[in-house]
Amino acid sequence: MAFHLDKFISQAVTGRSRSLFAADLEANASALRERIAGKKVCVIGGAGSIGSAFIKEILRFGPGSLVVVDLSENGLAELTRDLRSTEGLTIPEDYRTYTLDFADPIFEVIFREEGGFDIVANFSAHKHVRSEKDRHSVRALLQNNVLKARKLLDLLSECLPERFFCVSTDKAAGPVNVMGASKRLMEDLIMAYRDRFPVTTARFANVAFSNGSLPDSWMNRLQKKQPLVAPDDVLRYFVSPEESGQICLLACILGRSGEIFFPKLRQEQMQSFSVICDRFLAAQGLEKVAFGSEEEARRYAAEMPDDSPRWPVYYAPSDTTGEKAYEEFYVPGERIDESRFAGLGIIEDSPRRSRGEVNAFLDRLEILFSDPSYTKADVVAELKAFLPSFEHEEKGRNLDQKM
Repeated sequence: MAFHLDKFISQAVTGRSRSLFAADLEANASALRERIAGKKVCVIGGAGSIGSAFIKEILRFGPGSLVVVDLSENGLAELTRDLRSTEGLTIPEDYRTYTLDFADPIFEVIFREEGGFDIVANFSAHKHVRSEKDRHSVRALLQNNVLKARKLLDLLSECLPERFFCVSTDKAAGPVNVMGASKRLMEDLIMAYRDRFPVTTARFANVAFSNGSLPDSWMNRLQKKQPLVAPDDVLRYFVSPEESGQICLLACILGRSGEIFFPKLRQEQMQSFSVICDRFLAAQGLEKVAFGSEEEARRYAAEMPDDSPRWPVYYAPSDTTGEKAYEEFYVPGERIDESRFAGLGIIEDSPRRSRGEVNAFLDRLEILFSDPSYTKADVVAELKAFLPSFEHEEKGRNLDQKM
């Protein structure tokens, strides 16, 4: 049985045969082309799921040049092959990819040689809750999502862009994990620069089958004849990979400085990972066999025939640090506008810290990280002091301890 991922996402995950943002793209096509055509574009973290989806969308409006920066050399190679193999995309003659960290001095050289870029979009981020494990992992997370971002913003201040976009997450609203807190802090950071150049961001739903996500792992588990796992008590909002790029394009190009975009999704559109997993197996022509432990599921997978029509699954309640029981895109105190776009809501204003306050806090983090004896609890305490809405519960168990 042939499996078509895009079709499966449309039918079994989002339930949408047409993009949630199709009407907004059609209504604003002229404005998008006017603001993109001929522009110099730089995409950081462009080999990832959302970054590559953004690139596909912006290429439809004729940028003059495109520079893509990512740490994944293999990811950049696949991005280029994908772009050049996709019907309807026009790749600028000046198209370059660089395998490097955006905080690397080489990027500064490239930026200054270019004289800056008209449009800069940053997708480089630690985006998974599983990134939170111990003091080293939370330091790396905060370095990438916030401290390096400050360095980038200072660099952009030398040659001001017309548009700057940096991706956020729904987990920044009422954060319960360090990843979400880092993104909330990132929002405060970029908003502190909105008097220098236009900045926008977007809070996301889950991107269905994005790189490294739980649904994406099911594809690998089937290839390796391994059990499929999912939490059976977690409901999440989902957008397709294509929709993720469209959210970012609309926010980046049409947003007013300081605005945060989010998809207009209704509570009844949330999906359970375990239900999606059931549908995924059915689409593969397989019948699930549920087990009560990881060990039992692994043993069954190891012993089943290669042509078995039945597949082992292990569903269990979530019990790891940082998992939020529900999703939200905004919280009390944030002013919302849902009238400007058909598929997108906008947080027009929310309580924010001054650049001085943000920089003072980031300096404290740097000092904390320079102390060899700092702990994860120390980092969490600092974040709680700066972000009163941050509610963190340490459960002593992380996703690396599960299948």
